[in-house]
Amino acid sequence: MPTLPPPIVIDQPLPYVERLARRDLSGVDLVVVHCTELPDLATAREYGERVLYPSGTGNSGHYYVDRDGTVLRYVPEDRTAHHVRGWNERAVGIELVNRGRWPHWLDSRHQAMDEPYTEPQLEALVALLRRLAQTLPALRYIAGHEDLDRERVPASDDPSLQVPRKRDPGPRFPWERVLAAVPLQRLPDPLPPA
Repeated sequence: MPTLPPPIVIDQPLPYVERLARRDLSGVDLVVVHCTELPDLATAREYGERVLYPSGTGNSGHYYVDRDGTVLRYVPEDRTAHHVRGWNERAVGIELVNRGRWPHWLDSRHQAMDEPYTEPQLEALVALLRRLAQTLPALRYIAGHEDLDRERVPASDDPSLQVPRKRDPGPRFPWERVLAAVPLQRLPDPLPPA
């Protein structure tokens, strides 16, 4: 991957960002890579703005990287975003815009994740990861959402079948390429296989 300039980050805070818990950045040692599993950035923003909790907050990553390489920050790093169960306090969530399994997330017949990540998207992700590694003193690890949430749930088309609740960033994500370009290491296996 070529030498990349620092990413241009566009701040677009979520309406409830001030309600998200503050955190000490010295405890943030992990980046979690997600894909939105939605058709586009506008739909991802709509999902991120939905209030789901009594605190008046919802589910969202810190950063969103669109297919053209545009990087948006919805939540500052010093706030705890809700993006991966059990790991939020120590992690920065980065969402890559990608259809994933949309719109049949849990249908056993639609578990393929065929959309490739774009070159501008991957370059922007690497530039963002390099910047985060420079600005967050404890940042050491990177993981995929699928590494940390291995729950299997009944398929929507046939409850007798089990499908992964989360598969992102999925089989099309180029882990070797990204790891070779950033000063982070894959999080050692934190969980026994489900």
